Amino acid sequence: MRRILPIIVISQFFCTSLWFAGNSIVSDLVAALGLANSFLAHLTSAIQFGFIAGTLVFAIFTISDRFSPSRVFFLSAVLAGLFNLGITLANIGSSEILIFRFLTGFFLAGIYPVGMKIASDYYQASLGKSLGFLVGALVLGTAFPHLIKSVALDFPWKYVVYATTALSLMGGLCILLFVPDGPYRKPSQKFDIKACMAGFSKPDFRSAAVGYFGHMWELYAFWAFVPLMLAAYQDFYPDANLNVPLLSFLIIGSGAIACVFSGILSLRFGAKQVATAALLLSCICCLLSPFFLFAESVLELLIFLFIWGLAVIADSPLFSTLVAQSGPEESRGTALTLVNSIGFSITIISIQTINLFTHIISPQYIYLILAIGPILGLAQLWRRR
Repeated sequence: MRRILPIIVISQFFCTSLWFAGNSIVSDLVAALGLANSFLAHLTSAIQFGFIAGTLVFAIFTISDRFSPSRVFFLSAVLAGLFNLGITLANIGSSEILIFRFLTGFFLAGIYPVGMKIASDYYQASLGKSLGFLVGALVLGTAFPHLIKSVALDFPWKYVVYATTALSLMGGLCILLFVPDGPYRKPSQKFDIKACMAGFSKPDFRSAAVGYFGHMWELYAFWAFVPLMLAAYQDFYPDANLNVPLLSFLIIGSGAIACVFSGILSLRFGAKQVATAALLLSCICCLLSPFFLFAESVLELLIFLFIWGLAVIADSPLFSTLVAQSGPEESRGTALTLVNSIGFSITIISIQTINLFTHIISPQYIYLILAIGPILGLAQLWRRR
């Protein structure tokens, strides 16, 4: 039992390295194919669209509740890795790249929420702590391609894709070989379309879900645009000499620490209280962003971005915990998957909104838009109190 959580965490880390593999090499793709800089938003949206489509299919057909979650995880890891590899094909165009990213995202739906489902089948009393480690692995996995890129600057961009594909295959095998179905699993034996929406009839479930949706409005847009924040600062202060890939990894990856500590704190103060505090802090960061993104001191900028990187993800495992605990036991996996699907749909809207207003609003003020989600999420959480 003790070895189960570390294996799930490592596997989640390996497999979710696929998520931002495209983002870490977008400058290479733009240069190689002669694309516009806005391709970053389309690249991110493509994998998010794929994840949304995948989570809807997984939720509607209650796949992680009807079938062995470990086998679903393994097959999804293999297929996501192979489609990730597709962008290295010779003479590939921008449309084909977006299709391959979409398909990679589709099968990530069998990795991230299913990994949480597997954890919830093993751990109940300490679920918040367990999901803290699990979402921390997602954060590190998401940031990891930026680290690979910073280390492999002198190598072709395809090496980033090869490395993340290999990690995904390894992660899937670890789950298949070492993590059997958990003792608290209650399999559903039949397809039930009503299971998709059953959780929303419960007030606590709705409150947790809306808080999560507000959090998601901010999260992936922040992650996607961190390299652009740093690049904009570098353009404004040419002498700053920033290592954008490395700093992007560190700022995004630091959120893993916040996930672990928020999970531990939830055992003492309660998941809802800690999640609300973290969402409030990240909202404050959104509102303060105009004062720090072009600060004369590089140190001020980096401290601010690190604090934002910690706050923006700290509530994620706790909202997932609240959703899992307040949803129906027999369709817990479906409830988690559906809430993930809606949450990731929201990320596309926020990313494309930022992209749409990039040429209208100054980069110093544009990230104020990200405060909209946390404000609405906090309003729902405080109303439920």
